[in-house]
Parts: sequence; C-alpha cells; structure tokens
Amino acid sequence: MKVDFEHRQSAHCESGVITSLLKNSGVEQITEPLAFGIGAGLFYVYIPFIKINNGPAIAFRTFPGLIFKRTCKALGIPIVRKKFSSKEKAEAFLQETLNAGKPAGCQVGVYYLSYFPREYRFHFNAHNLIVFGKEGDDYLISDPIMEHPTKLTSYELERVRFAKGALAPKGQIYFPADGDHRIDDERMRKAIISGIKMNVNQMLRIPGWFAGTKGIDYTAKHIRKWRDKLGQEKAGLYLAQLVRMQEEIGTGGGGFRYIYAAFLQQAHEYVKRDEVLALSEKFTEAGDLWRTSAVQAAGIYKGRLGSQADFDQMADYLVEIAQIETAAFKALNNIKW
Repeated sequence: MKVDFEHRQSAHCESGVITSLLKNSGVEQITEPLAFGIGAGLFYVYIPFIKINNGPAIAFRTFPGLIFKRTCKALGIPIVRKKFSSKEKAEAFLQETLNAGKPAGCQVGVYYLSYFPREYRFHFNAHNLIVFGKEGDDYLISDPIMEHPTKLTSYELERVRFAKGALAPKGQIYFPADGDHRIDDERMRKAIISGIKMNVNQMLRIPGWFAGTKGIDYTAKHIRKWRDKLGQEKAGLYLAQLVRMQEEIGTGGGGFRYIYAAFLQQAHEYVKRDEVLALSEKFTEAGDLWRTSAVQAAGIYKGRLGSQADFDQMADYLVEIAQIETAAFKALNNIKW
C-alpha cells in the first residue's frame, strides 16, 4: 500500500513536512519559507533553570507543532491532529489514514531513527517525518532532511513515535483534513501579514526576560559570567549545548534566520512592500552572526579559546544579534499593511 506522494528534501523538518503535506493536498503556492513565516516559526528562548541533556534549555524556533497549526489556520485549512496513550491505537489510526489515501505527518524521537548516521542520533523528540505507505512490515518514510525516501519497520516506527523524555511525541499524527485546499493570492497575502504580526509579537512583546530578542540579550549577560561561575569545563559544555541547539536541531539559529529572510523575499510577491525586501537582508545578517558566534562557542568548547575576553566576545556577538533582530522586528511592526 502506497499513497500518491512526492518526497521533497528541505532545510527544516517541521516546515518541510508542512510544505509537502500542503502541496500534496492542493496548496500549490506554498514553499518551505512561506510555511515557516506564516506559521511564525522564528523564536528564541533561554531557560537556565530547565536542563536538557545536562545543559540549559535553549530554542531557536517556536514550540513543535505550532508552525503546522498556525499555517493551516491562517490559510483556512482544517487539520487532523491526534496523540495517543495506546501504541496499538496509534498504529491502527495510521493504517486507517494510509488506507484513506492520505500521507501522515508524525512527530518522532531522533535517537532510534535507524537510517540516521549514529553521530546524528541524540535524545531529541521533536523531529518530524511523513509516512506515505507500507510494504510488508516496512513503513515508507519521507524524512525532509533525507535526499531520498527511506523505510522503518513497524517496530522501529513505533519506537520513535513513543520515545520517552522531554517533548515525548506520544504517537502524534497530523495532516490536512478533507476539503478543497486551493488558496488564492489574497488569502496568501492575509496569511503572510498575519504570520509577520504574530512573529513580531513573540519576538518583541512576549512576557519574561528570557524569551524573544530580550532573551538573546539575557543569554549574553549569563555567558559573560559562565567562566567564573561554572568553571571552564562546564561553561564549555553549556556553550556546546547552545551550538547543538543552534546548528544541529533542524537548522538552528543561523539557518532559521536564513529561512525567515527567504520568507520575506517571497512574501514581497504577495504584499508588494519594498521595506519587506530590505528587511530580509537584516535577517540574513543576523543569520551570519549566529553562525560566527557558533564558531566562537565551538572554539571555547574545544579548548582553542578560553580567556574571559573570548567569553566576552561570544556575548558581544549575541548583543549585536539582539540589536539587529529587535530593529528588524520593530520595522516590520511599523509597516502599515
């Protein structure tokens, strides 16, 4: 059994899955940057008192699942989204979905994905892939970060759908519900503007000092103190955590900024505002600085760097990023749509 479905490789798992599912259901205009931007995927949060893999909780994107939910809502597309406590019911619903001719998005854990190189596997439960058929005991898998479709046995798929730990997927499955999903350009324009406004709110106005652009500044202040407060080794491990979340979780800090820059470039076709094109360059600039900061952090972790001046340089990069992103989102906020 195989659903009519075209595999597409993409930069980030959730926006890649959304793009493939929506294109498959008739939304011809959708691209990965448009899905990411309409779903207000860009975010930043640093929560020092929550630990993941022995390091502070850091995220460069919005909570898993929200990009799909927001994008479909903005485009007026009804969705099916379910979680399960029973593995048997989760597999039965997946079979039922495939039998109805629908590819299904699934949230999974990375650690037991057998087709991933071993060095890429770690305990992260917010990866996304598409199941589009079954041959014998093998499920046909479209993983957006893979060049070609792949397979998982029924046991392997069950294991990753019910991975334990933070952000446990609990068999989560999602896909567009039945209906005519063709979208006109005016609907796209409104969805794009809605996504931009939502991203402005979550980067500039979210309460708390540890999230949005304020959170980037807040992280910089902590980094300046880490060498003396934590010691060289633990401070290096914390910076390694930042690099892992920045560069290895999906597309991380720099990559997400590049996707958002591409979103603004593509949005210009629908909103016809030249300011939007100009601001896309600011997010590319921020992306470059995130990548530069990752090299600095890796240098400290590897022991090539280690003085207080090196930690201060790392913090300075984040302060500059916060300034660029704050100014860019304020400029987006000031546009009279």
